[in-house]
Amino acid sequence: MILRLANIMDTAIVPAFGLLPMTFDTPKSRVLLLAIGLQESRFEFRRQLGNGPARGFWQFERGTRASRGGVWGLYLHPASRNMLAKLCLDRDCAFDPHPIWERIETDDVLAAGVARLMLWTSPKKLPEVGDEQGAWAYYLDTWRPGKPHPSTWPALYAQALDFISHHSERNPHV
Repeated sequence: MILRLANIMDTAIVPAFGLLPMTFDTPKSRVLLLAIGLQESRFEFRRQLGNGPARGFWQFERGTRASRGGVWGLYLHPASRNMLAKLCLDRDCAFDPHPIWERIETDDVLAAGVARLMLWTSPKKLPEVGDEQGAWAYYLDTWRPGKPHPSTWPALYAQALDFISHHSERNPHV
């Protein structure tokens, strides 16, 4: 699992942070992105099992203009819209919810950037590193999973926390 997390960090999360404001790259956001990715897909599945509507390691749905959920929510949200447009430009993706949703299935950098922007849209502060219950509440509030699995969160959050705690020397921003 450590190699998989290191690969995700090096090939998706860190490059995505490079396309977003520098302040987005924090230990809090790194732990949360890893924990949510583990919870949603174990970093194994880029398409929801059973051919559901979620895409990418962070399992984003397209949503609709009316629901303001998923990719549509980021597209319409005043805090994320301009950054999403820049992220799409940088990743050569059309700035429209449908192509973004399709692309996050294969473009892990775009998917990580979209996931970080989702965290950004919350009016709440990111939970402190090590606050497993606060991170769970934040995840529920921002991702709004249809079938949450609270029994798996503690171990997955612990994996993310352990990885960030023991691999911070790889990147001085951690």
